[in-house]
Amino acid sequence: MPKIEPFEKNTNKYEHWFEKNPAVFLSELNAVRNLIPQRGECVEIGVGTGRFAAPLGIEFGVEPSIRMGKLAKRRGIQVIQASGENLPLADAQFEIALMITTICFLDDIRMAFAEVYRILKEGGCFLIGFVDKNSPIGKSYEQNKEKSVFYSNATFYSITEIIQLLGESGFRDLATVQTIFHPLSETIKAEPVKPGYGKGAFLIVRGNK
Repeated sequence: MPKIEPFEKNTNKYEHWFEKNPAVFLSELNAVRNLIPQRGECVEIGVGTGRFAAPLGIEFGVEPSIRMGKLAKRRGIQVIQASGENLPLADAQFEIALMITTICFLDDIRMAFAEVYRILKEGGCFLIGFVDKNSPIGKSYEQNKEKSVFYSNATFYSITEIIQLLGESGFRDLATVQTIFHPLSETIKAEPVKPGYGKGAFLIVRGNK
């Protein structure tokens, strides 16, 4: 069952995080822009309130939380209420699929990746944005997860685990960029986006079908 209760109850707190951390958000957004194709029909799975989809020009989203989905709709996103493990979308429907800070809330990450593979056209791509659990920020999230409204039931992943899972799911030609090289409290302007991984806390991984 999707972990939606914290988001249903704390939608405003979720929104406030972006207002409180504009430089962090901009850094993450720039990382997505670095690897996302400029053309192709795209769906964001776990679209939340549309914070990423709206500035990226993504028109379609999947979101299990009703309250979060309502805000995404206000931002112009067409939202389908569903989980990542059971997408009510046709085979080979999209050219691009996106999951940003979503994988840690999935009940079955392998099933969700299989669903993404199914809905993508041949040659389409899948982009995942997440905090590497082996980064200082990731370790802090893991250590303090019980105190967090959103992360108490989250499962954090390392880049090595995600690369392996993508390969097992059939994705190839992987590319990775990284950003957020300082603690969130010290990130007062947009951080650079660099290729690879291992130094930045926030990663974007792209794989092709």
